[in-house]
Amino acid sequence: MASTDETGQLGQQASPFGTTPPAPPAGQDARMPRWLPRAMILALTLIGLFQLGSWAFHELTGLLINILIAFFAALAIEPAVSRMSSRGMRRGLATFLVFIGLLVAIAGFVTLLGSMLAGQIIKIVEDFPAYLDSVINWINAHFNTELKRVDVQEGLLRSDWLRSYVQNSATGVLDVSGQVLGGLFQLLTITLFTFYFAADGPRLRRALCSVLPPARQAEVLRAWEIAVDKTGGYLYSRGLMALVSGVAHYVLLEFLSVPYAPVLAVWVGLVSQFLPTIGTYLAGALPMLIAFTVDPWYALWVLVFVVLYQQFENYVLQPKLTAKTVDIHPAVAFGSVVAGTALLGAVGALIAIPAVATLQAFLGAYVKRYDVTDDPRVQGHRSRGTSILTRLRNLLEGRRVAGTEDSAHSAETPESESGSGPRSGEGSTPA
Repeated sequence: MASTDETGQLGQQASPFGTTPPAPPAGQDARMPRWLPRAMILALTLIGLFQLGSWAFHELTGLLINILIAFFAALAIEPAVSRMSSRGMRRGLATFLVFIGLLVAIAGFVTLLGSMLAGQIIKIVEDFPAYLDSVINWINAHFNTELKRVDVQEGLLRSDWLRSYVQNSATGVLDVSGQVLGGLFQLLTITLFTFYFAADGPRLRRALCSVLPPARQAEVLRAWEIAVDKTGGYLYSRGLMALVSGVAHYVLLEFLSVPYAPVLAVWVGLVSQFLPTIGTYLAGALPMLIAFTVDPWYALWVLVFVVLYQQFENYVLQPKLTAKTVDIHPAVAFGSVVAGTALLGAVGALIAIPAVATLQAFLGAYVKRYDVTDDPRVQGHRSRGTSILTRLRNLLEGRRVAGTEDSAHSAETPESESGSGPRSGEGSTPA
């Protein structure tokens, strides 16, 4: 009995709220489950791998973009290299000759353009006092002022804006040099990858197909051919637009008697088409500068023409040419350029159309199509609802017909009633 009382007292002390804690079931351990540490380690490992992959992708974004540009550049020169290789020339030598031809053409054009630009800049600097005098005379004549060129020059030389600009330019020389060196390194990287992709194209396709089953190999090779065709069609459309743009600007510059009109027209055509986003403004700046040396108002006319032609090209010329050469809808082409610019900037704008055209042509073989019904609504002919006047006319005609039927029915009713009832004397026996 004493032990029982002690047990009760211990139970009351252990549970001051009047309830005893439940005892663990027999055979069950209160330790941590064995799978929980492994799950925690696995989760931490996955998080670490994700962070490492995100960091590596962020650091290698520039290299991946360069490889993407090189791949599409190799697709662009693939027809020329394959044609030369099919005639017995080694593929590496054919690729090298194509690169040499492009390099010579670009170097010659840049040299001619640079000499012309240097001459025009020297002419602008020499004739700047005369331009300044004409502007000052125009201001004095129209606004009744008494400005002098010496005062304007001294004010410009002593201005705080010029001092700050010179200081910023001096401190930014190193930044500009670094950007130039970075651009040259990027160009060299793209050139090397383009050469390897074009020269080792068959080996690259063979290595890619070696890890795929035969059915997948045929699909990869078909996608590769489609990419080559679409990229070639895109470059063909860009070349046509460059030709049209060059001819249009040549006519304008020749009409304004601007010097070096053929070279400037070629500059505008090539730069505006093959440098997306900023190519249009960069292409139009040089003709405006040269036209300013002839007459300052000519520069304004060139600016207006460049803006108007750009709108015509964006909304009329480019969609039609792209739809015919790349076989892509104009709205899809415009949307792909906008999306590519938002994702990859100028590079995305340049490769967006051939990439989307390739994807569209490749997926088109797997989309099942059916015959379209002869419903006129397919052609956009909607069944229009009846107008209010037609409804009123139909309502009046309906009421008129109903009134005529009622009058005819009322006229026939007495005759039917008189003929339907028994007459007097009929059906009765005489008394």
